[in-house]
Amino acid sequence: MRNCLIFILSLLFIGCKSNRKEDNLSVNPILKSPFDLVNTFIGTGGHGHTFPGATAPFGMVQLSPDTRLEGWDGCGGYHYSDSIIYGFSHTHLSGTGIPDYGDVLLTPFTGDKINLEDAIQRITAPSHFEKSTEKANPGYYSVFLKDHDVTVDLSTTERTGMHRYVNLSEDELHVLIDLRHRDRLRDYEIEFVSNHVIRGKRISQAWANEQHVYFYMEFSAPYHTTPFSSNESLDSMSNQFAQLSFGNLDSLLVKVGVSAVDIAGAQKNLEIENSNWNFEKIRKGMKSQWESALNKIEIEGGTEEQRSIFYSALYHTMIVPNLFSDQDGRYRGVDMKIHQDSTDLTYTIFSLWDTFRATHPLFTLIQQERTNQFIRTFLRQYKEGGQLPIWELAANYTGCMIGYHAIPVIVDAYAKGIRDYDANLALEAMVHSAMQDDLGLSWYKKNGFIAASDEPESVSKNLEYAYDDWCIALLADSLGKEEIATTFYQRGQYYKNLFDPSTGFFRAKKSHTWFAPFRPEEVNFNYTEANAWQYSLFVPQDISGHIKIMGGTKKYEQHLDNMFNASTETSGREQPDVTGLIGQYAHGNEPSHHMAYLYNYVGKPHKTQKIVRQILDEQYTHLPDGLSGNEDCGQMSAWYVLSAMGFYSVTPGLDYYTIGTPLFEKATINLENGNAFTIVANNVSNDNIYIQSANLNDEIFEHSFIKHS
Repeated sequence: MRNCLIFILSLLFIGCKSNRKEDNLSVNPILKSPFDLVNTFIGTGGHGHTFPGATAPFGMVQLSPDTRLEGWDGCGGYHYSDSIIYGFSHTHLSGTGIPDYGDVLLTPFTGDKINLEDAIQRITAPSHFEKSTEKANPGYYSVFLKDHDVTVDLSTTERTGMHRYVNLSEDELHVLIDLRHRDRLRDYEIEFVSNHVIRGKRISQAWANEQHVYFYMEFSAPYHTTPFSSNESLDSMSNQFAQLSFGNLDSLLVKVGVSAVDIAGAQKNLEIENSNWNFEKIRKGMKSQWESALNKIEIEGGTEEQRSIFYSALYHTMIVPNLFSDQDGRYRGVDMKIHQDSTDLTYTIFSLWDTFRATHPLFTLIQQERTNQFIRTFLRQYKEGGQLPIWELAANYTGCMIGYHAIPVIVDAYAKGIRDYDANLALEAMVHSAMQDDLGLSWYKKNGFIAASDEPESVSKNLEYAYDDWCIALLADSLGKEEIATTFYQRGQYYKNLFDPSTGFFRAKKSHTWFAPFRPEEVNFNYTEANAWQYSLFVPQDISGHIKIMGGTKKYEQHLDNMFNASTETSGREQPDVTGLIGQYAHGNEPSHHMAYLYNYVGKPHKTQKIVRQILDEQYTHLPDGLSGNEDCGQMSAWYVLSAMGFYSVTPGLDYYTIGTPLFEKATINLENGNAFTIVANNVSNDNIYIQSANLNDEIFEHSFIKHS
């Protein structure tokens, strides 16, 4: 029998009125299914950096249109404001701040064949398209290429992509294969196996220094090829492209298996996952997978727009990390060698500076088995590459971002009873990370702080190391390693060494004094993608201790008030990540994400509820520019999912969530063990956002937090 826990929150109006025109209640709250509510275009405009194409939950393939070749807003390969499609590639990043991927581009076109010079200059094959012809839902994308009279449909399995091209012109149908697309080629190969099969490889260098993609491609009709050029100056590039002609064909199917291991792996992935020529079967299979994934959380109430934002956010949390092992269990390790584990899955793309905050805590609720798989992947990467990941991409350590935030992901899971991995090995890997000397750690260990003259972004690194060190102490304590625990509990207090009581901020030190002049709104090299305001409250491991050195609860509360009510003007260097400003709170970037919940810690939960509701209402919409900052591999969306249900993980590593304010009348989390946890919000509306009372399974509940158990 299913164990259903019921958490009932009764809300009332106490003087805060929303500016929203629609009431939060709906006469018929369930009009569309979660699957139908997903809008894959959310985040493709503005600076969200998402892509609208087809992918499986946590899949290896992200088959999507490429409309932008470069630039910060081209990180996902697509921007909603664009009107030209260059083709459809098989890998895309979701919401990152640096571009990569876009591997193995296919472009269908009609009419005359193109020459190599035109292919290199991207003339002829790209096509204009109308937004009205784009259709997309989880696992499917479709568009009409206006210049070529070709309709393109895309779908995927976990490790394969499938294309359907419908030729509505009277001209010959061609397909251009482009391995030169996006980042710099290190090595490549296109081999014509038969008149139905092509295979090859693309090894490239960009953000990932050495990214391997191997492909095995089958066509439903025979093709013939035409050499591009006999021009000696172009011959060296000719094998980076292939032009295939199919005659006056009405429709064509293309199946592509990919692998990071080798061509044989790509072929086997295709043979196992997509052996037939049935596009609709693949599309329906993806729909079924996504329906199952999205039904992990069922919501009722709210407007259709709010439900669409919620399920689109839930969708975006389950795109990344990506599967990285083949059907036979082989995968490319961070040592660039081939390994095999037929009993487990390996993943890639760990944007941990972002995702330790909300994405992975969400996974501890709805992806518990995958959480174990992610952590086992971390430990394989430690054994094979000598370190835990910080920002790992396609088996490459990118050297991007700060801290060692695989640690709180592991400790948070361990604290919540998710433990199907070697915890002692995990502790060893954590200590190894913390005892390095680079990125300011030598000074941090020696002096208890990092000075501005020692290391850039010294304040941010100092604060994040201290939090991660405290997480190490938690696990060491749990495993009975008292000496390690003592050492790292002490290091967890190093945040105090950069606290300036005269200003109430964490400040950089230089030449045994404070770095000056000090302007808390200034974005400079002492902070990571932020200013002093946005790092002024990053002490999740010791909030009570931070309140004490701030001068007590009233001064801490006043600091929060001042931050949310400050001018939104910043000074200093240009930092595109500092967006979504409410005062100096920046919801568009991760360091601010826990701050609205800190009023709970000074006995003012109504202020948390007011600000959280404001963020839910103002910082997210159902439009393409509906994210106030980069999606960052699910973090922006995970904040919304957790907060809309009424709680948030302020301190990953502890087994509780801080309560905010629920957006919906009812939210049910369907757990992997067969149980369900249901949150009921009585009287919730745009006016009624404050929690008056609560009970858990008919017992009075008087806390502003709730335990994972």
